[in-house]
Amino acid sequence: MSTISATRSSLTSGEVIDEKHGAPSEKVKAPTAHLSEQEKAIIDRQLSAPNLTVGYFSLFRYATTRDILIMVVAAIASIGAGAVMPLMTLVYGNFAGSFTSYSVDAVAAQHFENQINTNSLYFVYLGIGSFVFSYISVVGFSITGERITQQIRELYLRAIFRQNIAFFDFLGSGEITTRISADMNLVQDGIGQKIGLFLTGCSMFVSAIIVGFIRSWKLSLIMLSATVAMVLLMGLNGAFMRKSQTKSIDEYAIAASLAEEVLSSARNVAAFGTQKRLAQKYKVLLDRASKLDFMAKFWLSNMIAGMMCILNLQYSLAFWQGHRFLVSGDLGVANILTVVMSTMIAGISIGQNLPHIQAFGGATAAATKVFNTIERESPIDPETDKGDIPERLVGNLEFKDLKHIYPSRPDTVVLQDFNLSVPSGKVIALVGASGSGKSTIVGLLERFYLPMEGQILLDGRDITTLNLQWLRQHMAIVSQEPILFSTTIYESIEHGLVNTEFANASKEKKMELIEEAARTANAHDFISSLPEKYETRVGERGNLLSGGQKQRIAIARAIVSDPQILLLDEATAALDTKSESAVQEALDRASKGRTTIVIAHRLSTIKNADNIVVMAKGLIVEQGTHEELINRAGVYASLVQAQELTSKINTSHHITSEKEQTFVDDEEKPNLLRTVTSAASIVEKKDEKEPKYGTWELVKFAWEMNTGEHRTMSLGLIFSFLAGCNPAIQAIFLANAINSLLSPGTSLGGYGINFWCCMFLMLGLCICTFYFIQGLTLSRGSARLIGSVRNRAFNAMLRQDMEFFDGDTVTSGALASFLSSEANRLAGLSGSTLGTIVSAASSIFVAIIVACSFGWKLALVCTATIPLVLACGYFRFYALARMEKRTKETSDAASFACEAASSIRTVATLSLEKHLLGKYHDKLGKQAADNLTFTNISASLYATSQGLALFIFALVFWYGGHLLLRQEYTVLQFFVVYSSIINGAQSAGAIFSFAPDMGEARDAAKLLKTFLTRVPKIDHWSPDGKKVDTLNGRVELRSVRFTYPGRPDHRVLRGVNISAEPGQFVALVGSSGSGKSTVMQLLERFYDPTQGAVIVDGVDLKDYNLQDYRAQLAIVSQETTLYTGTIRENITADKEDASDEIVIQACKDANVYEFISSLPDGFNTLVGAKGALLSGGQRQRLAIARALLRDPKVLLLDEATSALDSTSERVVQAALDVAAKGRTTIAIAHRLSTIQHADIIYVFDQGKVVEQGRHDELVARKGVYWELAKLQAMGAPQ
Repeated sequence: MSTISATRSSLTSGEVIDEKHGAPSEKVKAPTAHLSEQEKAIIDRQLSAPNLTVGYFSLFRYATTRDILIMVVAAIASIGAGAVMPLMTLVYGNFAGSFTSYSVDAVAAQHFENQINTNSLYFVYLGIGSFVFSYISVVGFSITGERITQQIRELYLRAIFRQNIAFFDFLGSGEITTRISADMNLVQDGIGQKIGLFLTGCSMFVSAIIVGFIRSWKLSLIMLSATVAMVLLMGLNGAFMRKSQTKSIDEYAIAASLAEEVLSSARNVAAFGTQKRLAQKYKVLLDRASKLDFMAKFWLSNMIAGMMCILNLQYSLAFWQGHRFLVSGDLGVANILTVVMSTMIAGISIGQNLPHIQAFGGATAAATKVFNTIERESPIDPETDKGDIPERLVGNLEFKDLKHIYPSRPDTVVLQDFNLSVPSGKVIALVGASGSGKSTIVGLLERFYLPMEGQILLDGRDITTLNLQWLRQHMAIVSQEPILFSTTIYESIEHGLVNTEFANASKEKKMELIEEAARTANAHDFISSLPEKYETRVGERGNLLSGGQKQRIAIARAIVSDPQILLLDEATAALDTKSESAVQEALDRASKGRTTIVIAHRLSTIKNADNIVVMAKGLIVEQGTHEELINRAGVYASLVQAQELTSKINTSHHITSEKEQTFVDDEEKPNLLRTVTSAASIVEKKDEKEPKYGTWELVKFAWEMNTGEHRTMSLGLIFSFLAGCNPAIQAIFLANAINSLLSPGTSLGGYGINFWCCMFLMLGLCICTFYFIQGLTLSRGSARLIGSVRNRAFNAMLRQDMEFFDGDTVTSGALASFLSSEANRLAGLSGSTLGTIVSAASSIFVAIIVACSFGWKLALVCTATIPLVLACGYFRFYALARMEKRTKETSDAASFACEAASSIRTVATLSLEKHLLGKYHDKLGKQAADNLTFTNISASLYATSQGLALFIFALVFWYGGHLLLRQEYTVLQFFVVYSSIINGAQSAGAIFSFAPDMGEARDAAKLLKTFLTRVPKIDHWSPDGKKVDTLNGRVELRSVRFTYPGRPDHRVLRGVNISAEPGQFVALVGSSGSGKSTVMQLLERFYDPTQGAVIVDGVDLKDYNLQDYRAQLAIVSQETTLYTGTIRENITADKEDASDEIVIQACKDANVYEFISSLPDGFNTLVGAKGALLSGGQRQRLAIARALLRDPKVLLLDEATSALDSTSERVVQAALDVAAKGRTTIAIAHRLSTIQHADIIYVFDQGKVVEQGRHDELVARKGVYWELAKLQAMGAPQ
């Protein structure tokens, strides 16, 4: 299937930016039009995927022989369990027959009593058989369901690891998360115990038909017409339901992707005030999914309404035709009743199978994309054994005539005629503008993509002929934005040893190597200062570490494997000058004797390179050593000049040994050890202070969440009550119909059988109408509730302060999962469930009234069994629901898999595929072992509920028989009382299976109610505080002390005093972890200071209205955040009404307009998930444009130009200098060249300001700042 067309960016109507790049012209060419057939084929190979149609039985393709054997035994038991109810109809028929013989033939009382006792015992035997068979069935299928799903989960993650990187350019990490967690749960749901329940239903159906045919094939054949009608009804509605369900799952996956993106960048959202816009975008996606969800529920309710109608029409047909056979002498009453009951059971069995068929449909729909990925053959497969494995690696690299186009951007040529030779053991540096193709070289060398033309040779061999895993094992990469897994520091560095000779070394040996690598990477000291040292956890994607710490651990991870080829893509970009100097020395040492390719924007880091290659627009423009290129006075020389510090620094001064000591990263400790506050833990804390919510209060909460649907819901509940009257009315009609057969003319009013058949017909039509209206109204309410809850929970998350988001368990994935799971669970207290509760209550209430009015003695005995009947129904459902819940508790394993899948490049470069799959296998295995005991308990509960129902029948028939024996009751009274109460209670009990677990729903409501009412300490929703139209921009920090909320014993700022006058440019410099970024966070009011105050325009920050205040600020951070959508949507942020002219001007100021104009879709170009389709520099410039568009009075720049090349940096820096005029600018910078013109520079060390002054003054003082400046001075002539 060709997917080239998928790369086409869609244009948003009405968003015309300018004449050249706005609305598409009529003759727009396809983005692949300029490509040759060969190039199209190469792109197609990287993107194409199979389009398998997955049938239900395909889900078992990965079952082992042992699984199949267990399933066979469980299937036999299921069939046995299903045969019990039809056999019960024989006993039921015999009872009725004995009633007839007693009343008609006046047989001796003793004989009648013996029959009662014998038949009652048969019920007991059937109950025991039902218990045994049900237990084996549920246990067997639960075990195999778990085992097969575990196999599919592992195969899917393995398939994800096998895919080429281009495959992920169009796949959001949220989508992979949804497949691994939600979709795999649906698969397990469809192949676990529900198969046993389905087979039981099928066996019940077949056995019932056989029993019916044995007793009367003619009547059974006629009755089968109703069953055929039911099957057709189910088939038609089921097809529509599955279609809607599949689409709904896909839409919710898209919404989950957006939520994950937004929640993973909470600081950016808060800073730019984009909560409303992003919440609206999320709501639009939810509305779309809700409509489809409603359609799926609508088709299901249609099906239920039709079935209830058919069941009543079935009675009508059975008694009308049965009576004709009775009159003609073909059939006796006992046989008629057996046939009626057995064919009714056949119909009911189909009804009971409905939810299971829905589960099978859901499993098949969910498995389709999973299996398509599993079956996809990757053009670049790291798992394959193909390819040569050379005995010796020298390390000579040669790039020949390379041309490259990214599959996601087929209209842009990234590399053209690229030729370069890299001798073994040499250091080659690539420099050039952002987007010039430097990182592409590394990507092609790692074989992430297939080049369009040309080849890369390693020791004279084309790398495509080499074994991919072997190739990657002998290379190590440190990238600009390193990714660490949520584990300890020790394990993070150990990942570099996974495929080396030390992979299975002792822990002592590994520790020795890891410490050595950490020392080399200048990380050992800060790790040793942590309370848990190397066992400290780093958080999701390493988010508990500062940028510099992450980078140093990534460098240690690369060095520890002792690779022959080292690739450094901006490896020291995130480090401060001191750390960079030390790490650069380490990298210089590490690169000795191995081939090294360095990409750098800071030219000071590569001036010792053996060859410096200057690139522009995918071409090499010049190359040579640092001195050669400086003397040539070309592009490189101008780049060097741009980065030089203008101050002449006396290089003869010696740096004292005391000053050589690295700054202690005081801020790093609290960063690493911030206490986690998860949604659940917040709720627990709240619960300590708040009263427990009662069930009724939580039902009211669910009702309130459905605002706007109250009328619809009320109508639905009224019709639920009416629908619940069905069993009692049915019982009256049934008893009278039986009585009319036994003794014509003795039924109520003396009416004949034809009258009661007409009554069943009318009842069927009424009940169909009631169920249809109930389903229509409550399905709409339920679907809207799920959408509404997700929307409100998402808004509530966006409301939270940064204290909430800090930490290990509040990950974006966990919050996105919370959004979907809790909303779905809450549906158990709404719509369809409220309807079933009302129906159940009316069933029992009306049944008791009817029964007592006909015969109070038997009614009281039957009523006494109601709790047992209800308990049977509840425990039956409770057991199944608990088992289902248990299958979904894969959170630890799913979280692990999601993290691994979203870091696919890191997994590929480190060849961690087998290692991570092994860990995933262990986690799933542990979970399976834990589940075994639980499965046994749940299966016992379920089996007890099945057996208990038959024991109750035995009691009621025995006592009712004795009442008849003593002639206290008539047959009519017996059947009215028995049928109304037992059928009513059974309906109420069985109805649990149509409702989600109310216990779970109650927990979800409690969690959501507490969460939605949680008011953060720093609340941007609050209307309180001083309103402000415009700020002057006078900023002051007075004696500010600060500790992160979770670690009060680690002080980050220790009495900091800073002031900035309106329009001043203030710079903050210092080592990584000295407290600079914390100042930015306090200025954005992400936190409040522990002591002291942040004053803006003479007003304490706490006294401002937060929304108004933040609207006057803009921040550009080191790690840019973009969202799925167009370039325009990302630039405008919360200013969606900004005119084209203002947007274009902001882009020109940020030096990004030219790049946007060069794209075929201009401002309507899609940026991909998290901006993945753009280079780091391009993302950074868009972020700067976004900040400038706000026209802020206070501009915060946190390493704003760190990702830019020298040319872009110089232009953007000039733009920022212009933009800074008339506004207060506070900048953090490691590159001192960017802040040397600052009005005042504050030098931070260990949470204190140790120096302040202008650049010249600080250099003259020869203190801390002078050292930093000296370390950065270039060796070029001044």
